[in-house]
Order: sequence, then structure tokens, then C-alpha cells
Amino acid sequence: MEESKPRKKIYSDAEALKKAEHYCAYQERSQQEVRDKLYEWGAYPNVIEQTISKLIDGNFLNEERFAKAYVHGKLHIKHWGRIKIKQGLKLKRVSEPLIKKALLSIDLDEYEKILRNLLEKKKRSINEKEGYKLNYKLIQYAQSRGFESDLVRQVLQSR
Repeated sequence: MEESKPRKKIYSDAEALKKAEHYCAYQERSQQEVRDKLYEWGAYPNVIEQTISKLIDGNFLNEERFAKAYVHGKLHIKHWGRIKIKQGLKLKRVSEPLIKKALLSIDLDEYEKILRNLLEKKKRSINEKEGYKLNYKLIQYAQSRGFESDLVRQVLQSR
């Protein structure tokens, strides 16, 4: 088995900033993701906080923009519901007001349409003839994807 080379540690502010800018330019990042990556790269704590501050000033890092991009991606690509998206943002240590603001950017008609499509697709894969059991399985599935149980029941009743 090959030994992995130890990574070069970052010691200067300029090195940390350059690597972090590249890291943030690739895709939207939360402050915590950048902080964790800088620690992983071996930067000192005081360098980390200065670097994050410079990234914010340079608009490489923007929590609100990150939260909205996260919500959009998880809803449209992963087909997650609001509950699961909110949990994901909390894990990224995004503040509660920004989470609420980002979740408000979800179009309710589009959200319901995504849920309907998800339920229809799942319904085709379930081999259950009894309506009650089928609905139970669909509700469980939608809840596991982070959709609200009231909305799931409402969508199932309206079919």
C-alpha cells in the first residue's frame, strides 16, 4: 500500500487567501465549509478568520447566496422537501434567519409539482394493491425526502 504524501501546510495569509478564493470560485460555499477546509489545509486559526473576512469583502463568500443556491439545488436536483433542506442548512451552520429567507424563495406551486411527480414515480415502483397501504408507503417515502406530512396527505387526496 502506498503512503500518501503529507499535504503542504499553509502558513501565510496570502497562501490561505489564494487557495480559499479558488475553493469558493468553484461553487457556492458556506462559511463553515471554508473554515473546515482551511483547518484541513493546516492554516492557523487567526489566519482562517482573516481569510474568511477577506473572502466576504471580496464577495467570494456570501451566506445568503449560498443558502439560496443550496435550496435551489436540493429541491430541483435531489428533490428534497423543506424539512430536509432546512436540516442540511443547519448542518452547514447557516443562521436561522437566512434559512427562513432562503426557504421563502421556493415557489409553492413548483414545490407541490415536484412532490406530485415524486409520488407518481414512487407509486409506479410499489407493488401494493390496497389503497390504504399504498398511501401509507407513499407518505413514508415523501416524509423521508423531507416533505411535510400535511402537504403529502393533501396532494394524495387531490389525485
